[in-house]
Amino acid sequence: MKTNVIFLLIISILSQTLNAQDFSGMSSGMSSDISDMEKIRKKISLYYLSAGVNDEHVARIFETMRSDGTWNGINYTDTSRIAFEHTRHLNNLLQLAKAYKSASSRFYGSAALKQSLDKSLNFWLDNDFISENWWHNQIGTPSAMLNLLYLLDNELTDAQKSKALAIAGRANMDASGARPSGDRIKIAALLAKSLLFKRDEPNFEKVMKIIEGEMKLSSEEIADKEAITNEKYFPGGKGMQADFSFHHRADRVNNTLSYGMGFFSSYVEFADLTQDTKYRFTEEKLHLAVDYYLDGVCKQMIFGRTNDPSILNRDVTRIHSAEYADTHTPEMLTKMTDYRRDELENIIRARKGEPFIPASFAKFFWQTEHFVFQRPAFYTSVRMFSTRNRNMEEPYNGEGLTNHYRADGTNYLSLDGNEYLNITPVFDFRKPPGTTVVQADMMPSPDVIQKAGLTDFVGAVTDGLYGAVAFDFKSPHNPLSARKAWFFFDSVYVCLGADISSTDSSPVATTINQCFLEGDVTANINNKLTILPHGKHSYPHQSHQPTLWIHHNNVGYVLLRPADIKVTNRTESGSWFKANKQTSVSKQTVEKDVFCLWIDHGVKPTKATYEYCIMPASAIADVDKFADNQPVKVINNTKALQAVHSSSVAYFVFYEPCKTKWQLADFEAKTPCMVMFSLKNGVIDVLTVSDPTRHLKSVELLFTARITTNATIPSTAEYNEKDKTTKLTINLPQGEYAGKSVSIPLIF
Repeated sequence: MKTNVIFLLIISILSQTLNAQDFSGMSSGMSSDISDMEKIRKKISLYYLSAGVNDEHVARIFETMRSDGTWNGINYTDTSRIAFEHTRHLNNLLQLAKAYKSASSRFYGSAALKQSLDKSLNFWLDNDFISENWWHNQIGTPSAMLNLLYLLDNELTDAQKSKALAIAGRANMDASGARPSGDRIKIAALLAKSLLFKRDEPNFEKVMKIIEGEMKLSSEEIADKEAITNEKYFPGGKGMQADFSFHHRADRVNNTLSYGMGFFSSYVEFADLTQDTKYRFTEEKLHLAVDYYLDGVCKQMIFGRTNDPSILNRDVTRIHSAEYADTHTPEMLTKMTDYRRDELENIIRARKGEPFIPASFAKFFWQTEHFVFQRPAFYTSVRMFSTRNRNMEEPYNGEGLTNHYRADGTNYLSLDGNEYLNITPVFDFRKPPGTTVVQADMMPSPDVIQKAGLTDFVGAVTDGLYGAVAFDFKSPHNPLSARKAWFFFDSVYVCLGADISSTDSSPVATTINQCFLEGDVTANINNKLTILPHGKHSYPHQSHQPTLWIHHNNVGYVLLRPADIKVTNRTESGSWFKANKQTSVSKQTVEKDVFCLWIDHGVKPTKATYEYCIMPASAIADVDKFADNQPVKVINNTKALQAVHSSSVAYFVFYEPCKTKWQLADFEAKTPCMVMFSLKNGVIDVLTVSDPTRHLKSVELLFTARITTNATIPSTAEYNEKDKTTKLTINLPQGEYAGKSVSIPLIF
């Protein structure tokens, strides 16, 4: 990914340089009427020639090469999915080639280095290593070959070029990896570079149309028959979804920040390469790209600059950088189009660490069962799964071996983006934040991580600024079920659980949070403040009042109903290898301080409940004041209905048709649904509804009052003079938009 970022930055700079230059002054001797194809080819060549070189690193590579062109420490016989250390050989080749062609390197033009480089390259070309992982064969190795071809070009013999191009040619549109997914556009981009190198203009032009055409919603061309015919999944193809999330496979797992960013980087790379040529992409496609980037990618990042840990799949078991995401991608987008420029520039400032405007929003990715909520001081999200998608990626290539519960209503909370960064070695994967999980002594086998959802009622209701989430949860791993909901307000959010039942012999826990320990943990038990010493602490519900609260790292956790509370603030140990069995992964023990807070429901709970509130970016005094006043109130927390309200918003989750009484309105839901009221000056102003089941064509509500609406969307309000009731019917989005919320104004 970092290579893509550097590539995009340099290509952008080179694009401006090339546009301003007289090509006749270039070393290639090209005339000023250079063709568009040659212009693009030159940009790519100059990029590879402009890459930085670390001479000390190159010297070590050069000096440690064996007489046959290989290196010690690389297992050249293991081509399995969890190994293929051969990539280190390719990386060494690239470093040597860059040094040989870079005028700033002391190895520039070195005959001795070139001799060793040829020997090592020929070793690869003669052996043509094939991995059990198709990705190396169709993307990784072809990419390295193209890099070498553009770097060395005329320095290579005809035989070397022929063999390298043959290997690069495995990236083609008939390759297995070129199926509709996040990899199709990557393979097309590699093929385009091969065709450029060979100066095959007719076929290059065809591939450019493929690359531009990949910027589309999956519904525009559903080519994946499995996604259509399998009733377990919501109809739709792979790729960019209508809500701007991204699906790489038919399992419909969220891949927006992994495969979705790889897809996007390849598109932007060629959008920039071609922007001053006849191959320039259309404004319509560029606008769609910006929408995807801002409304899909950036809204699943903390302040648009750090990955939401909830998005991570098996990549949670890889080491990640603490740096903000690059600015090059949004900067390049601003050079291609003026569309939504202000928002892109705001993202750029955020990633540079400059003053920016943190956006306040709520968004539900209804195609992916993922909800995000941000305010200027915090970002949080909820990840779920349903009958329409699966819970998690399979543990491909030995990664993500402990991810069984990471979609079970996972609720990460970030104030700075580092609360969970690289926590994997010391993380208890039976306690992801927000989840209700059976606490068995052993995790299930990695072979059974990916599971289809067992319930339809999974979704959210939102007006784009506020929102609530509901999860009719049944564990596919254990005999456990619960009805879980989250209700979001400006400075707090409330978490409810009802009908929690299990027949497993191990206890059940709802984890409120598990993150790195930063500073003191303060507990308020019966109005007595205590700084907890390092260790494990238990607070049975008989020993405290409902106002028990915990404060840690500027976050308050307020218990709204008595429960058995457990806290640990201590050093935990583990290794990356417990969750990732790739041969390159360290088995070294890692020790870190971890904070964990959970509710213990005991063994075989029956219809258990929980109610707690989380206060991000709060001081101890703020939490104490909230606990005394509790301006956010729980209306109901049962199997049929979960509801919470404040002075500005009220939320109702109807798992079943039922009636409810609320201080501003008595009403009945005739079908399962989610309802949200926005209040203005203490009066209901806007009604927002959604259908988590995705089965309904409309939502029907019966109010014990006369109400009217002037909504522009299809809806009706029928008043019954005899019963003094109004039947309100709101039509719902269908097809790929089923699950999206609908808002209408109300007049009481």
